[in-house]
Amino acid sequence: MDFLGKKYKMISSENFDEFMKALGVGLITRKAANAVTPTVELKQDGGSYVLVTSSTFKTTEMKFNPGEEFDEERADGAKVKSVCTFDGNNTLKHVQKSDDGLEVTYIRTFGPEEMKAVMTAKDVTCTRVYKVQ
Repeated sequence: MDFLGKKYKMISSENFDEFMKALGVGLITRKAANAVTPTVELKQDGGSYVLVTSSTFKTTEMKFNPGEEFDEERADGAKVKSVCTFDGNNTLKHVQKSDDGLEVTYIRTFGPEEMKAVMTAKDVTCTRVYKVQ
């Protein structure tokens, strides 16, 4: 896990607006979220992990223990139940379930120079690529 502690800055984003629409995010929030280039960092804190996503719009911290369900507030304010697991050495799978039955999946694949995030909600998939800063 040599990617722990590295900061990855977004360099490309595909279908993010449609992805946010699938989540039910309003127009003003979508416009603001589309205008920023976030940085993602995964850190270890004892036996737990912390995924920090920061931008000029909003910073979120998600602390988790692999395989354990936890309460999470999505960046759009929705309350969800989440589970994160590692698939192999460099892939983090993150599944969110909301009370209304919506399931959102994030697959983040960390490499030495870039991180790729593939996010799926309903039948909409968004791909974002980040480079090490």
